[in-house]
Amino acid sequence: MYKAANPPQRVSAAAHAKAPFILTQALQRCPLSSTPARKRNAGAGLLFLAGRRPAMAAAAGERVFQFRDTRWLPDPVLGPSPAVRSPHPVPLVIDNGSFQARAGWACPDPEMPAEPLLRFRSLAARSRGARGGAGAETQVGNDLGSPEPLRWLLRSPFDRNVPVQLELQELLFDHVFQRLGVSSQGCVDHPIVLTEAVCNPLYSRQMMSELLFECYQVPKVSYGVDSMYSFYHNKRQGWPCNSLIVSSGYQCTHILPVLEGRLDAKNCKRINLGGCQAAVYLQRLLQLKYPGHFAAITLSRMEEILHEHSYIAEDYIDELQKWRSPEYYENNVHKMQLPFSSKLLGSTLTSEEKQERRQQQLRRLQELNARRREEKLQLDQERLDRLLYVQELLEDGQMDQFHKALVELNMDSAEELQSYIHKLSLAIEQTKQKILHAEVSIEVDVVDSKPETLDLDPLGSEQSLEDVESIHEFEPLFAEEQPEVEKPVTTPVFNLAEYHQLFLGTERIRVPEILFQPSLIGEEQAGIAETMQYVLDRYTKEQQAMLVQNVFLTGGNTMYPGLKARIQKELLEMRPFQSSFQIRLASNPILDAWYGARDWALEYMNHEEVWITRKDYEEKGGEYLKEHRASNVCVPIRLPKQAPRTTEAVATKVLAASVGNPCDQA
Repeated sequence: MYKAANPPQRVSAAAHAKAPFILTQALQRCPLSSTPARKRNAGAGLLFLAGRRPAMAAAAGERVFQFRDTRWLPDPVLGPSPAVRSPHPVPLVIDNGSFQARAGWACPDPEMPAEPLLRFRSLAARSRGARGGAGAETQVGNDLGSPEPLRWLLRSPFDRNVPVQLELQELLFDHVFQRLGVSSQGCVDHPIVLTEAVCNPLYSRQMMSELLFECYQVPKVSYGVDSMYSFYHNKRQGWPCNSLIVSSGYQCTHILPVLEGRLDAKNCKRINLGGCQAAVYLQRLLQLKYPGHFAAITLSRMEEILHEHSYIAEDYIDELQKWRSPEYYENNVHKMQLPFSSKLLGSTLTSEEKQERRQQQLRRLQELNARRREEKLQLDQERLDRLLYVQELLEDGQMDQFHKALVELNMDSAEELQSYIHKLSLAIEQTKQKILHAEVSIEVDVVDSKPETLDLDPLGSEQSLEDVESIHEFEPLFAEEQPEVEKPVTTPVFNLAEYHQLFLGTERIRVPEILFQPSLIGEEQAGIAETMQYVLDRYTKEQQAMLVQNVFLTGGNTMYPGLKARIQKELLEMRPFQSSFQIRLASNPILDAWYGARDWALEYMNHEEVWITRKDYEEKGGEYLKEHRASNVCVPIRLPKQAPRTTEAVATKVLAASVGNPCDQA
């Protein structure tokens, strides 16, 4: 339990968005003030200072981290298990997330694993195929291996967190049913428990129901909100049924109030920021900082940095002040090692290596020429044998066959035949001589060129004694002007590994900070703290006190270290003096939605009042929803009522039509 000890002092996101970006010179002129507005403005300048210290960090203790660059392993095709079909087909639970899809069975049999059997990225790529070869090939999820080579071919069925591309969604469902070994022929005879977005549009649910009932012939389906499933999975004995859920995922962040165990959909708010925007922002920052490694800074590596090296500062301005210190920078900077080759492309070779390369090239050319001569000799010999056979026909007196052979050889007379035989014989003899006289190996003499020493005394080395004495007389005059002995110059060694390192300083806190300050990336939205305060202001003070007693954090984007402490600090500022609140984090923010959906499916497996059957789909439409504790609120489509037609207007129209029709007059 936490109690607010100070009155709230906050600055809105709009005021921060209008604040100017103060450069380094302005920071040197103006001291930092304690007011929140000046702190926020000064933070941008501190960020500019602290983010550009790679030279200082080079001398610090080595904190070098390697990129994993792991390849996705293809999902195995699981065989059909009898436990999922006896005594009746068990539900299939699918957590249809915009970042990752998870699927598994809700089977009460203890032998079946209570874990999702499939976990793969919600992506699909369709290659164009080679010309004249096989057709287009479609790859889904982990079958892609690595997303970077196919980055421009990747497609997702989601827009934000709402599935809109049902063709791609069908590919994901096909992948799930095939890999889980659904053995039914022509249909999927298992009930489906599927997660959907908060306040999912009716059109999206209608298309999803149409896909499941019409394409896969499922018997029944149930829709639920992933964060509500996670909330009920983590709900312990004695927890209140009222909660304020903060769910942050790959595309969006939601603030969901829960009153008496049910979602209050009217006051739910969404922030269009998540892990995707953070990864793109980090990629742009590092590409601007290291333009020489533009292609190596990929989105997959940025996601790895976010998952393992980023954290949320409890006080953003104070944290930037710490990063301004060189000692703090040296002790906390993370160096990410990019892959590189230890051998430079422009490296110089020794004379022996060059000579060896020349000899290898000469041997290859010699072998190639010898092979070509042998092939040419064989072809010429076969042609000569053919011509000699035709000449033998002439000598034997077989004139008919001789003339036919001349026509086939495109020759006119025996003289032309004899001329071709003579030329071919000479050519064959020359080729044989070349093959015999071909050198087996080429000896290359390497001449060591040494610099010639110039003769500085061409007239001889004889000097008179007077010349020597005159030289000694002038030596004292030039003693002061003699040049000093030059010191040997040591050339710095180029560290290739350090050149391929990315220094992560303030980027570790700057990127996750967009959840609380979207204006850092130019988004005109409120952050998590402002949105929480806006949602709480829509309730009475008693309801606010109940909601903040159970602030629940879930979603993959809430796994940043320091997020719980930051939200605690923000609530401490916005709540009244000496009021209490409590913050809880999901035990597994990524998989708790699937676990909660599985628990719900096992509990309500035989309760038909919470399942949408095929009969309900045919009678009430695809947008129909049966509510339960973890579902959205059913909002039926209201069509505008048409004005009723009066009997007089109808009779007038019929009379006018009959008058204008000559058949009716007859």
